[in-house]
Amino acid sequence: MEHTLSFMPEERAEIERLKSLYPHPKAALMPVLWMAQKKWGWLSEDVMRVVADVMQLPYAHVLGVARFYTMYFKKPMGKYHIQVCTNVSCMLRGGEELYERLCQKLGISHGEHTPDGRYSIEEVECMGACGGAPMIAINEDFYENVTFEDVQRILETLP
Repeated sequence: MEHTLSFMPEERAEIERLKSLYPHPKAALMPVLWMAQKKWGWLSEDVMRVVADVMQLPYAHVLGVARFYTMYFKKPMGKYHIQVCTNVSCMLRGGEELYERLCQKLGISHGEHTPDGRYSIEEVECMGACGGAPMIAINEDFYENVTFEDVQRILETLP
């Protein structure tokens, strides 16, 4: 059974609203890519083509923006995407060890997801919370001053 990807009418209205916020509608590409990623989980070639169509932009332009920014997933990721900062402040406060222990616990490494699709993990550069190091993000929720035990408790609370 073939499934056609498309934005729903209310999503198309939101895209038009986003485009109206900028002097040039193509400036809304990043929030539209974010919308698409939230809807479909990642930016497949087909999803990027849908975005290109709705934005009236060349596919190559959409692909270039999606490839440039690491916040856009170009492959399937877990339902819960864990980002662990290992930059200087976080590294000095245990970020690297936290990342390694999480990888070991989940049985995956950078950019991979668990076989059940529940978790993916990524080692990232500075997330702008040096005073709260080490820090992680799970999807769009941020946690500072975390230990491995803290992260285990957080993961256990996820539905």
